[in-house]
Amino acid sequence: MEQPVCLVANAENGELEVAEEALEILRGLAQPAVVVAVVGLYRTGKSYLLNWLAGKRTGFSLGSTVQSHTKGIWMWCVPHPRRAGHTLVLLDTERLGDVEKGSTKNDAWIFALAVLLSSTLVYNSKGTIDQYAMDQLQYPFASFVSEISKRIQTKGQDGDDFEDDSRYCRFFPGFVWAVRDFTLELKMKGEGVTEDEYLESALARKKGHGKGVAEYNTTRDCLRNYFPTRKCFVFVPPVPGEQMSQLAALPDSALHPKFLSQTRRFCEYVFQEAQVKTIPGGQPVSGQLFGALVQSYVGTIRSGQVLCPDNAVTAMAAIENEAAVKEALALYAAGMRTQRLPAELGELSEAHGRCEGDALTLFMRRSFKDEEQAFQGRLMAAIKESYGKLLGENEAASKHSCCALLEELSAAMQRKLSDGVYSQPGGYEVYLRDRSQVVEDFRKAPNKGVKAKAVLEQFLASKRTEAETVLNVDKKMTEAEKVLAEEKQRAEMLEQQQKVAEEKQLQTEQLMKDQERSHQENVRQLEAKLAEEVASAQQEAERALECKLTEHEAMLQQGFKEKAKMMEEEIAELRKEMSAEKMQELLNTANVYGKIFRVVYDAFVSEDDAVAAADYHREPGPWKNRPM
Repeated sequence: MEQPVCLVANAENGELEVAEEALEILRGLAQPAVVVAVVGLYRTGKSYLLNWLAGKRTGFSLGSTVQSHTKGIWMWCVPHPRRAGHTLVLLDTERLGDVEKGSTKNDAWIFALAVLLSSTLVYNSKGTIDQYAMDQLQYPFASFVSEISKRIQTKGQDGDDFEDDSRYCRFFPGFVWAVRDFTLELKMKGEGVTEDEYLESALARKKGHGKGVAEYNTTRDCLRNYFPTRKCFVFVPPVPGEQMSQLAALPDSALHPKFLSQTRRFCEYVFQEAQVKTIPGGQPVSGQLFGALVQSYVGTIRSGQVLCPDNAVTAMAAIENEAAVKEALALYAAGMRTQRLPAELGELSEAHGRCEGDALTLFMRRSFKDEEQAFQGRLMAAIKESYGKLLGENEAASKHSCCALLEELSAAMQRKLSDGVYSQPGGYEVYLRDRSQVVEDFRKAPNKGVKAKAVLEQFLASKRTEAETVLNVDKKMTEAEKVLAEEKQRAEMLEQQQKVAEEKQLQTEQLMKDQERSHQENVRQLEAKLAEEVASAQQEAERALECKLTEHEAMLQQGFKEKAKMMEEEIAELRKEMSAEKMQELLNTANVYGKIFRVVYDAFVSEDDAVAAADYHREPGPWKNRPM
């Protein structure tokens, strides 16, 4: 993307809508997405920071007047400067507190989307972090988060809605407070402090009771309890005030050296610490999935329903899993199209196993929340059907090739038969010699495929009447010799029929092996994926636990023993969730899902299917009614 595009627009009727141009861009991004959103009050320089993150000086509109330029949410996707194979998605949000909007309700939804869509949220403000700055966050930020159970619902593992703070900090982004035009010294009580210490001091709770204390603590509690990490950066003014309107056009040499240093340090932190966006359950979000996520949340807002990340994930999973099935099946089909027909069953079996494994790997990488493996079962059914069609095409190609070859090899015999060569005394011996040569040459010919023995049996059967006629007119042979010749011919036919039966049995066994190999590979990859999901769930819990332990220690140090005591229950629950017993229980659940899939898979691919696929019908050959 050379320039940002609008992602979420404010329609004329006041409703939010997703821009199709942005969705089309996201559909082409399969890489994991690191999503950084910047929010802030009107005219605080958010776009300028985002342009730095994009490695540009222009892109997101800065504006040089008092009129807000950014409406809705704008998006800029660029290659991640530190992580190969990742996309950095930058989101510039409509200014909070824009007087032109006339309504603050829109602020709340823009802020909600920024929180839910990003993996790192940057709040941009000016001056200092004081009570005035906190008051500016009171709406939409504090109202949005303090009433989060009304605006956003999450679900516990038992499916019930609940308001456990640790649940939110699992999917909330990291929080960065960027303080612009900071002109004070970083000192407290006469001693220098870091930017982070400055932020933590500003977020310290006030003791006491009453409405005033509650209002004072509300925003601070929101920041401390819901965001898993916090970071602060302060920036001196980049240029004197009269030059701010030309900021985008100024070279780096015209900017305050300290501002340049602070901005580069801010960018480096974001590049290093901002994580890949994930959804509840730990599933990494690609550009494709990010587009579906935006559509889901905006659709929920437009409908007036309660935002629920779990519901959004379920809706996206259905869309993504459907796409994963199609993509995996296309990969399988493309791989199998490289096979030249006719081919031996072993060759097709090997290619089938390889292509099926690749397709399954692709499906596992893209799919998520495939409840009871419904989509995986559909993929396996489609692959089984595709493989069955290919086996049929291979049989037809083999039959056609073998018939054409026998037609060519036996052409000389037909001419001799027409010319009466075999009708003379001793003709039967010549006939047998010629026929044996045809059979020998046929068997030596390569690339005949799976129907070679069956077609040869049909060929010999079609020649039986012909051979009997030649035998009967041969006046050189005695009656006893003719009887022996007929018995020998019957024995040869029985031998060929036995070869066909043995070949059919081998092919049936090979198809059964294919089925079992597919079965085992599906279960293996399924259990591996479920184990990864269990590990992701544990990482989420660890993230929440680290956040709660930090806050617990802070509450104790600040003397809020009652609040610290309440947090201990959450900490105990998180530790229980992360215990070895709990992890083993989840892994056992994964094994149960593996067993469920065995049942589902067997319903799609039964032993009767395999036998049917190997049922080579003895259709009449082209020599059946050939005249002598």
